[in-house]
Amino acid sequence: MSALPLAFLSPWMLLALLALPALWLLLRVTPPRPRKVDFPPLRLLLDVVAKRETPVSTPWWLLLLRLAIAALVIFALAKPIWNLSEGATGSGPLLVVIDNGFGAAPDWSERLAAAEAAITTAGDGDRPVALAATADQPRDLGLSTASKALDRLRVLQPEPFTPDRASILPAIRKLLESAAGAEALWISDGLENGGGRAFAEGLKAALGDHRLVVRVDPTSSARGLAAAENQPAAMTAKALRAEASGPEPITVRASDLRGRPLGEAQARFETGAREAVASFDMPVELRNDVARLEVVGAKSAGAVQVLDQRSKRRSVGLVTGATSDVAQPLLSPTYYVARALKPFADVREARGQGPNQAVEAFIAEKLPAIVLADVGALTPETHDALAAWVRNGGVLIRFAGPRLAAAPEDDLSPVRLRQGGRILGGALAWETPQPLASFSPNGPFAPLAVPKDVTVSRQVLAEPDADLPDRVWATLGDGTPLVTGVREGKGLSALFHVTADTRWSNLPLSGAFVDMLRRIVDLAGSNPPARTESAANAPQPAQAAAMLSPTRTLDGFGAFRNPPPTARPAPAEGRPAATADNPPGFYGPLDAGVALNALAPDAVLARVDLSGLDVGTAPLAVSEPTSVAPWLLTLATIAAIADSLAVFILGGGMALLGRRRATTAGLLFAGGIGLAFALSAPAFAQTPPKDTFDERFALEATLSTRLAYVVTGDFEVDRLSKAGLEGLSQTLGERTALEPGAPMAVDPAKDELSFFPLLYWPVVDGQPTPTPATLARIDAYMKQGGAILFDTRDALTATPGAQNETLKRLLAGLDVPALEKAPPDHVLTKAFYLLNDFPGRYADSPLWVEALPPAEDGEERPARAGDGVSPVMITGADLAAAWAVGADGMPLLPTSGDERQREMAYRVGVNIVMYTLTGNYKADQVHVPALLERLGQ
Repeated sequence: MSALPLAFLSPWMLLALLALPALWLLLRVTPPRPRKVDFPPLRLLLDVVAKRETPVSTPWWLLLLRLAIAALVIFALAKPIWNLSEGATGSGPLLVVIDNGFGAAPDWSERLAAAEAAITTAGDGDRPVALAATADQPRDLGLSTASKALDRLRVLQPEPFTPDRASILPAIRKLLESAAGAEALWISDGLENGGGRAFAEGLKAALGDHRLVVRVDPTSSARGLAAAENQPAAMTAKALRAEASGPEPITVRASDLRGRPLGEAQARFETGAREAVASFDMPVELRNDVARLEVVGAKSAGAVQVLDQRSKRRSVGLVTGATSDVAQPLLSPTYYVARALKPFADVREARGQGPNQAVEAFIAEKLPAIVLADVGALTPETHDALAAWVRNGGVLIRFAGPRLAAAPEDDLSPVRLRQGGRILGGALAWETPQPLASFSPNGPFAPLAVPKDVTVSRQVLAEPDADLPDRVWATLGDGTPLVTGVREGKGLSALFHVTADTRWSNLPLSGAFVDMLRRIVDLAGSNPPARTESAANAPQPAQAAAMLSPTRTLDGFGAFRNPPPTARPAPAEGRPAATADNPPGFYGPLDAGVALNALAPDAVLARVDLSGLDVGTAPLAVSEPTSVAPWLLTLATIAAIADSLAVFILGGGMALLGRRRATTAGLLFAGGIGLAFALSAPAFAQTPPKDTFDERFALEATLSTRLAYVVTGDFEVDRLSKAGLEGLSQTLGERTALEPGAPMAVDPAKDELSFFPLLYWPVVDGQPTPTPATLARIDAYMKQGGAILFDTRDALTATPGAQNETLKRLLAGLDVPALEKAPPDHVLTKAFYLLNDFPGRYADSPLWVEALPPAEDGEERPARAGDGVSPVMITGADLAAAWAVGADGMPLLPTSGDERQREMAYRVGVNIVMYTLTGNYKADQVHVPALLERLGQ
């Protein structure tokens, strides 16, 4: 029941108002006021005769006051709420639909607040609630309590893609069919992207005559980034906004893979425009390092563009053996190649230089790709330099022609060429030109469509041999190769068996020519893992070769994260928009993979149009609903006090009290009103209890990394523990990158333990057993990653195989894992130093650690999950005594062996500290050969 902006969560309590007339009748009668009788005896005698007394009626104002008190109590019990959230004002089930795509990320906290307010209000009214997120995978919806809906709401996060709202409509229809009288609240991101209006229409149709409220912020405008291109003059990106409002400048930042900023560019939206262009005027070498573009301050995956190797502009050097390319540019062998390369590469032509000088100059400039158009023989020095450049990662693209066909055989071509095998006429002349028939499934052209209009009239033939089939990338109709290629070290060499102009083929006039050159140039710098000869010859499934696994993906706020478990491999070709299965980010190797973005190059942003739909709209921002009941109870209490005073006055109480007592009564009345306010008024802010947290202790423990020891109450033991950890800290500062502060003493019963990565606990006979509360604190410390080193200090006196009774009693209340003696392959043996045993003041004492999981047959022990730090370590070597130093830096106590044993004790301490700080990364390093071997399989 509601009367905006006031609503009652328990409206049935208002039925008690019907009892007010009966209460009126009961309150009308009041006892008569006592009469004042004068003391004079004569007057007393005159009044001896009793007179008939009748009660008088209750004053009307007092009667109204009492009725008001009853009404206030009734209204308070009905749970009135002020400023009730839109969409939660009914009495039936409530469906809350929240957009959680990238468009909702910039003001995600406000959306959560709006949803939480609606669900909380519905829960106060005992209404069942269903929660649906548009970017989640479709699933059946069900009504639940408000608390369960809030639990699910709190784990929702924006997703980095456009939500497919239509996919959840079937589940919503199914829910509403079984939920009679349901209302719906749609917390929209305000974007049409993802079918906003169609979703609103479908949701309204499913609700029928019931209420639909849409919350959307009319003042916000989503920002997006799309169509990032590395053009010849600059890198550009298209900035988007959803509303065609007034002029607005935004800043776009470019950064590399490590997150280092490389530059910023301004984009300005003109009045009425929803698109703007940001242009980065930077050197091509710097532009090639850009891996991420983002709108500053947008905090959305839609405002981020990630760039892969396809966005890099590689510099390509062109060398020709012809002599008339300047005088007749259309006949130049490099004319068509240069025009085909310019959309995606910076072309550098050699002018006024011979082929040998040009090749050497391009190698000296460290260009990633060189094109040789009909270049025949090179000098031995240039030939060797070019071959070494290819092996180091360069891409050599050669075109045939008369000079190449007449040149002696060299190893720069991917295949052996038939000398004099040019098809120029005579007996070997083709009667008709041969068409381009197919691309090899194992070559770089495999994803391309075979053009139907490419024909070849002349070519340079390849000498048949066993390696020829593996090196053919494109084949003519008669089976002869058109393009061949081969890997040479880190680089590759490719050969077009026709000229770079139109004399032998119309391939340079085809659009496929640009795609073929792009795919070859994109291979510059990539070095796929080598395959065996049998694997290279075996046919490879095209689908498997075209899929790449996710490497780094974006979350809904545009930050990089590890790929979620639901992410699937993405196709290596094309640039599709991101989906739930393929979130935006990098797929495949970072140096040779592909990038997916939340917005496709042709994407636009638009506000959702809800005009003409019978839906209620409300702003996104909500204020917290306020309970009116405390105020009503406060007024009722004040009215009750006023009623009591009125009865007291009408009964003659003031005459009995006298003047002084009247003053006292007034003070009591004022105090009663103040007490009523204190007890009944809503507590808007409560003064927190005095904080018992020791800030000084926390500052000392956290300003630097410190080791800690447990105070035992034994002065000598505690003194050695402190001195031992001081000596170990000094050793850590001298030998490692860690610079620890002075060690601290802790009492597990009262001090915070989470500040310390390692606790040294010397075991003393007769040490009292910790209380259950202390054991709970210690157990929580170990569960949260802390490590405790228990030192029984009894290596010389302990009976082999016997347990220390004091330690056994200390550990009885703790959740201690299974322990084992530290094996030779444990991380503790190689965390910093290589160790075979763990001596302290006493030698031959084992170090007990948490048992590692058993290894499978024939395999080495596995690396532990998580950080792999054992929460409990036990020794009897009296380590602190071996580490202990005095004020002069000299050892305090001798060891059972020589000084070499003390040195090994320090190494044990260093390894233990490094182990607790770094975990099992050393174990992962040890297993690198096995991991690489498995990856190779």
